[in-house]
Formats: sequence, structure tokens, C-alpha cells
Amino acid sequence: MSTQQDLRERRRKRLRFQLRRKAGGRPRLSVFRSGKNIYAQVIDDVAGRTLASASSLDKDLRAQASNGANRDAAGAVGKLVAERAKAAGVTEVVFDRGSYLYHGRVKALAEAAREGGLSF
Repeated sequence: MSTQQDLRERRRKRLRFQLRRKAGGRPRLSVFRSGKNIYAQVIDDVAGRTLASASSLDKDLRAQASNGANRDAAGAVGKLVAERAKAAGVTEVVFDRGSYLYHGRVKALAEAAREGGLSF
């Protein structure tokens, strides 16, 4: 029987394979959430480098939010990563939710990134 971790890994690999097929050369907005914080990176898979990143641990956001593990913090991270990506010249990305459901903090981050100017 597969463990929960094995199932999550299979789901992540399946999603990344589909993203590579459909990306069309666009960078990937990757999300990672832990129990205490949330992280987002805009990654250029062709060049193999990170173009922009933000997390709830950034000094700007840490002063605003008392907790990095709620939807308010995720929204702030989404806006910040969108600003940094636009400064790097990126406006279109593909959204990589990893093995997480598009719900709660992940959804809040995605909607804030869209409001910040990223299209996906």
C-alpha cells in the first residue's frame, strides 16, 4: 500500500509533467507551503534559474503579518512575488501548485498574484 508521502510525490510529478507539456516556454510560479510559512518562486526551467521569489519570512512581510500560515500572509506573498516578477520582466507564467489542492492558502496566493499583474 502506498503511503501518503508516495501519493503526494506521484501527484507532484504528474502535475509537473503536464506543466512542462503545456508551458510553451513560460516560467513556472511554484508554491510551497509548510505548517508555518508559505513560499513562492518564479522559475525559468529552460535556463534552470529562479527569476523572482518571495515568502512569508521576508522582512517586509514579517512585520505586517503576525502569522505566516494564514490566507492573509499568502495573499501578501502573492502580491510581492508578482511585483518582483514584473520587475524581472515576467508577466505570463504557469501556476505550479505542487501536490497541494487549489484551496485555502494556495488559492489566496494565486489570486493575489493575478491581482498583482501576473497572468496564468
